[in-house]
Formats: sequence, C-alpha cells, structure tokens
Amino acid sequence: MATLRELKTRIGSVASSEKITGAMKMISSAKVHQNEQALKKLAPFKEQIQSIMGHILSTDENFNSPLIEPREVRHASIVVYGSDDGLCGAYNINIFKGLLIEISRIKEAYGKDVKISIYPIGSKMAKAVRKLEGPHLDVIVPEGVDSKMGGEKVNELTHTLRDNFVNGATDLVEVVYMRFISMGKQRLTTDQLFPVLADELLQGESRSEENQLYIFEPDPNSIFNEVLPMFVTSSMQEITVENRASEQAARVMAMQAANDNAKKLYDALQLEYNKLRQESITTELLDILGGQVER
Repeated sequence: MATLRELKTRIGSVASSEKITGAMKMISSAKVHQNEQALKKLAPFKEQIQSIMGHILSTDENFNSPLIEPREVRHASIVVYGSDDGLCGAYNINIFKGLLIEISRIKEAYGKDVKISIYPIGSKMAKAVRKLEGPHLDVIVPEGVDSKMGGEKVNELTHTLRDNFVNGATDLVEVVYMRFISMGKQRLTTDQLFPVLADELLQGESRSEENQLYIFEPDPNSIFNEVLPMFVTSSMQEITVENRASEQAARVMAMQAANDNAKKLYDALQLEYNKLRQESITTELLDILGGQVER
C-alpha cells in the first residue's frame, strides 16, 4: 500500500501532466485556427482559377495537355502526408492504413507487377513506410520537404511530380492525406493529382454558363495549358494546409483525452490520499486515547 508521501508525489506529477496537456491543447487549438485562416486565404485563388477553367472549357475548343492524358499505368507514385511530431493520437496510423488500402487497390487495378514509388511527407510517416520497401515498391524522401513546409517547398514538390509525369517517369500520381472538416472530424482522402481528372476541371464550368462570350488571346488551348499547372499547384497547396490543420485538430483531441484521463487519475489519487490521511489521523487519535486510558 502506498504511503502518504508517495501518494502526494504522484498527485503532484499528475497535476503537472494535466497542466502540460492543457497548455499543449491550447497551442494546438491556436494552430488549427491559423491553418483555417490559411485555407480561407487560399480559397479565392483556387476559385478564381476554377472559374477561368470553366470559362475556357465552355468553348467548343479541343484541349490538349500532357497533364490530362491518361495512359497505361506501369509506374504509380503516391504522396502520403503524415506528421513530424508525435502526440497526435491515431492520426499517422489512420493515414498509413489508408496508404495500404490504396497500394492494394493500385495492384488490383494495374497488376501486381506495377511499380510504386511512395513520397512520405513527415518523419513519422517516412519511418513507417520504410517497412514497405520491396522489389516493386520504393520510398523516396524529398529533400527539405516536411509536414511544416512553406508554399515554396510545396510548389517545388508539385513541379517535381509534374515533371516526372510529363517525362514518363511515372504514369499516375495520387495524394493520400487527412482532409480537415472540423475540429472533431477529419476525413481520410485520396486525390488523383496526375493525370488531372476532367471532373476536377469541370467544377468551375457551371459558374460560367451565363458568361460564354469571351475573346481569348492568344487562344483557349494556350491559356488552358498555362492555367492548368496553376490549378494543380493550388490544389496541392490546399491539401498541405488541410492536412496540417487535421494534424493539429487530432493533437487537440489527443491532448483533451490525455487531460481528461489525468483529471480522473488526479481525483482518484486525491480520494485515496484523503482516505489514507483520515486513517492515519484516526490511528493517532486512538493511540492517544489508548495511552490516556492506561494511565
């Protein structure tokens, strides 16, 4: 049975842990709001690009771009987002499970001999995917790229993936990440980056149905090929920020759970301490009374 001193020490440790998890929760909450603001700033840019794409696609032109041309998939690339820091619950585990599902789907769709390259973002994810390396699966860790990277690094990564697709080094590029819905809800998502899907491009067409009288200079196809890479880059920027917001939201929930558990443990230890202290006082009183009776 624990002594009063031991219980007091444990109560102090639990109280300190409760304060730490509470502080970490507040920090992560602030970071979630920062990323939410970043998403709001990105939204007008992407919406404008989608609107331009809608205006262009509403013409009767035939559009050609190496970024939209599907081909036989012999080599697939998967960018998988994770975190560089821990204490975010099952966040990385859930994304890793989603990656395994996507790898199985690609092998079923294109054959077991299809080559797969994985680009992990974040040290935690890089460590996890290293275990998957094999004859038909390799792991490529982009230099200077992590879960906290800024816009320039995101653009560099997107340009690298685009060049690999255009040059034929890969035939399919997908992104596995956690889409941010709200503080308490994040959704595992897989998006196809290259070749760009027609459904993604047509999202802005409905806004352009009433405004089809445009003069394009030099011509719609040239503009299309200039705007399409910007569309892909803005999508990748959005994915990066959404995943970052999801990581912090997962950390908030993990810290809340840890804080609740610490509070329960603190209350249980405090109750045990009070009982033991009461027993000690009662024992001392009985000893005093017993001594007086003997006199």
